[in-house]
Amino acid sequence: MTNTTTLTVESLRQFTGTETWYRHSLNRKVLYTEGAQYLAEYGGAYWLLDSIAIAQSHVKVVAAEEFQVWTLKINPDCSAVIACDDGNGRIVYEQSLSFSDFPLPEIKLYFRDNVIMLPSEY
Repeated sequence: MTNTTTLTVESLRQFTGTETWYRHSLNRKVLYTEGAQYLAEYGGAYWLLDSIAIAQSHVKVVAAEEFQVWTLKINPDCSAVIACDDGNGRIVYEQSLSFSDFPLPEIKLYFRDNVIMLPSEY
């Protein structure tokens, strides 16, 4: 069975809180919300959740930030950049990707209290 739902900014706006929490399989301390699950499933972006969760245990400057804003930006040539900032625009971590087929040009996720969430769920 193929996934025929297309991820859109409008579809993500429906998430304003969560009743279901998902535990990340690689970093069991990290949870994520229904909105983040939807993004990963319909955007083909479980790898993005993995990047955020793994950074919490392997990148000290990231783990030191109590509140994190993660931004994925897709370039016109389909390369991409994942950046983590401290919520005030100070980038503490950045990773370049040679290719991404993520369907939106940009997405932001928040990380707070060991939870990955959409900004609308904060």
